[in-house]
Amino acid sequence: MSDKQKWTIAAAAAAIVALLYLLAPVLTPFVVGAGLAYIGDPLVDRLEARKLSRTASVVIVFCGLLLVLITVVLVLVPMLQNQVVVLMRKVPEIFDWLQQSVLPWAEANLGVSFAGLGIEQLKASLLAHWQQVGGAAASVLAVLSESGLAVAAWLANLVLIPVVTFYFLRDWDFMVARVRELLPRALEPTAVALARQCDEVLGAFFRGQLMVMLALAAIYTTGLAIIGLDLALLIGMVAGLVSFVPYLGFIVGFGAATVAAILQFHDAIHVLYVAIAFGVGQLAESFVLTPILLGDRIGLHPVMVIFALMVGGQLFGFFGILMALPVAAVVMVMLRYAHEKYMRSTLYGSGP
Repeated sequence: MSDKQKWTIAAAAAAIVALLYLLAPVLTPFVVGAGLAYIGDPLVDRLEARKLSRTASVVIVFCGLLLVLITVVLVLVPMLQNQVVVLMRKVPEIFDWLQQSVLPWAEANLGVSFAGLGIEQLKASLLAHWQQVGGAAASVLAVLSESGLAVAAWLANLVLIPVVTFYFLRDWDFMVARVRELLPRALEPTAVALARQCDEVLGAFFRGQLMVMLALAAIYTTGLAIIGLDLALLIGMVAGLVSFVPYLGFIVGFGAATVAAILQFHDAIHVLYVAIAFGVGQLAESFVLTPILLGDRIGLHPVMVIFALMVGGQLFGFFGILMALPVAAVVMVMLRYAHEKYMRSTLYGSGP
């Protein structure tokens, strides 16, 4: 490859990144739709192998995805809403616990003064707003009515996601084939080999990580429900869904569940039960879920995961957070390829 061709490729890549940066606010539904299509494409291919047409296979998989989404909305969302109501009712208890137990202990043992923290004012403000739910709801509706364009854009994105997902699913193989046809013939074998590795990594991320998150949410929720914690569903779901960041799900879930157990049961034995529940979840993740569902195919270090999420969010907002880990996984594949090329190069093998 000549220097001119290399500079052309580099300029094209820079132009694509700049375009993505400029279009980030409108790309979210397309990214979500492409992700759902990527998850569903193997199922469509399996149905095609059973002599079904591509369109019929897509309709079946699409309806399945839609059914799962509707079930989650109709069943899980009301349950989570009830948990939020329970949490709001516990707000006064949380503030009393902070004032009577946590802050005095911190002042006595750490030598830090919290006199100017304004706990009483914050507590009074929250209670006042909680007692004026009707007024708050009316204010929210007023803001929404004034921000008609923002609401319309949000609804348009919500409607656009299933439409984009359907068309991506239907034309996925065709789009992949067309991209392969556009590759320079000299680069095509290498590009296809790297694409296969990226597909393996991304498949592991999308499908494996999603299964790990849902399994952890179920384990945490079940364990906390057995203990009798009122907020078992809310804490378990949050802990499971944020577990794609290493250790974040455990830290957030265990901390929240510990506070909830202290406030609800006022003893140490239930805190021990919470530790056991999250310990079981961690053991299941380390020795069962991750080895079976993910294995070593992703190869992203925990620090790399956190860094990728922070960089993606900083540069591209919510769109960047959605794309951070897939892009990081692809970058890792490219870096491994570059490392292998370097180790076989004359530069590495040449003497002093």
